[in-house]
Amino acid sequence: MHAITVRDRTASVDGLTLAELPHPHAAENDVVVRVHAAGFIPGELDWPATWTDRAGRDRTPSVPGHELSGVVVELGYGTTGLTVGQRVFGLTDWARNGTLAEYTAVEARNLAPLPADIDHTVAAALPISGLTAWQALFVHGGLTAGQTVLIHGAAGGVGSIAVQLAREAGARVIGTGRAADREPARELGAHAFLDLDADALEDAGQVDVVLDVIGGEILARSTALVRPGGTLVTIAEPPTAHPEGGRAVFFVVEPDRAQLADLALRVRDGRLRPVVGDVRPLAEAPDAFARRRRRGKTIIEVAGDSS
Repeated sequence: MHAITVRDRTASVDGLTLAELPHPHAAENDVVVRVHAAGFIPGELDWPATWTDRAGRDRTPSVPGHELSGVVVELGYGTTGLTVGQRVFGLTDWARNGTLAEYTAVEARNLAPLPADIDHTVAAALPISGLTAWQALFVHGGLTAGQTVLIHGAAGGVGSIAVQLAREAGARVIGTGRAADREPARELGAHAFLDLDADALEDAGQVDVVLDVIGGEILARSTALVRPGGTLVTIAEPPTAHPEGGRAVFFVVEPDRAQLADLALRVRDGRLRPVVGDVRPLAEAPDAFARRRRRGKTIIEVAGDSS
């Protein structure tokens, strides 16, 4: 099969090449998926799990990408809950070969059924951003109707999903970002917006939940915005300070079939809209990694069709 591989940690994106790899093996409780569309995180070439397995052993040549939408073509021994020919989408294991390939092996529990009326390119934009936003807001942040949430990077991948989820949950949503992000964030449902270059972050006042995707100074300053009993949730870095009378949580997103299914239902019903940017063929994935990020999630179309 064709796949994007990387062998040299020091080469970074320059080491990404289109290569031939053996067809993946479906281990116990795995499925093999024919990948139709895949997503990636530009920074994943810096992750230790890109280069080693869970035991710390070198696993190059490595296939990057951890989001996929496709069709099940093979079941491993003992696999239940999915069938051959079923449309699925989800999030693959960090320490195994990923989704920028024609086929990939993934634990069945990491996937959810994909409704027939959701395009693969849309579904591939959902797993990391959607699950991160869901888990940040509701699992770790405990956001409920009537509360106020401050979402940094409100027009970005995670932020754009979080704004829509929080708005539908009945929360008041304050988004942040750059000046160009104001209108997109408001169109997604933010009630208010703060320009991080021009506005005072403290103008947000006290909020129940902060969702941080930036880290650094913004994370540090956000601590003071959380009212007693509230929560600061970050995916950028472990916080060094906690809100007075509140909590600070750093987490890494985890696969969850039930949450994926709920997100897909919202997309199908028109209540949630992942922001898809460029759609590129598999051979252009190295160039997509290297290019400066544009608005929306870059998706790699692997199978060459959206059936």
